[in-house]
Amino acid sequence: MRIAVVGASGRIGHEVVDALRDQGHEVVAISRGAGVDVYTGAGLAGALAGVDIVVDAVNANTTDTAAVTDYFRTIARNVQQEAAAAGVRRIAVLSIIGIDEFTAGHYAGKLAHEAAYREGPVPVRVLRAAQFHEFTEMMLDWTTRDDAAYVPRYRAQLVAARVVAEELAALAVADESSDLVEIAGPEELNLAAAVTKLAARLGKPSRVEEIVDTEDPDHELQAAGALLPGPNAILAGPTFDEWLDRKYPAR
Repeated sequence: MRIAVVGASGRIGHEVVDALRDQGHEVVAISRGAGVDVYTGAGLAGALAGVDIVVDAVNANTTDTAAVTDYFRTIARNVQQEAAAAGVRRIAVLSIIGIDEFTAGHYAGKLAHEAAYREGPVPVRVLRAAQFHEFTEMMLDWTTRDDAAYVPRYRAQLVAARVVAEELAALAVADESSDLVEIAGPEELNLAAAVTKLAARLGKPSRVEEIVDTEDPDHELQAAGALLPGPNAILAGPTFDEWLDRKYPAR
């Protein structure tokens, strides 16, 4: 099939492109670098010409609630409009487990993303994923000050980004599927504990401290496990320790 991947240059998008090409599909890689802006709609109609399926793995560069909500909502509406005009059969969208009650930041944006897609005429399948193992690397970058990282209290069931990409590709091309699927890693983790393991493997920072981020209106949801998978989720390895050993072998 001819499959367009929105956000093809991103962390998950480029993995989805590889997975689909490995299966023999023709992939249209949609990104600003390829001359398509899905937020403004520039170049989108041409990119979707002759496409059977669209996969949306786009990410945002902001966590400001108003900005990220507008960004994701606008993209969904643009893609739905042009996909319908092009005769696309369905759209598969990457989202996040457990976000229904979240009101701020990236999670609120992804909730708006899902809702806007479901308002459109082209059938939509949503893959809700747990945070990636790679999220620990991002957390270190975001929270390290001097020689300490301050990680919010957060229960997680981290999953490998490649595994999520492969499942998203499979969901997109399956003849039959539920319109909402969850995927997570095989074990529940405390995020600060996972970041501590990563910091020890990297040799910096020297200390990781778990904090309660009261400036985040959704901090209680994160701490209580709202972002953990439901009972019907796909659980897939590798574990965090296995991922860590592969990416950062112990010296």
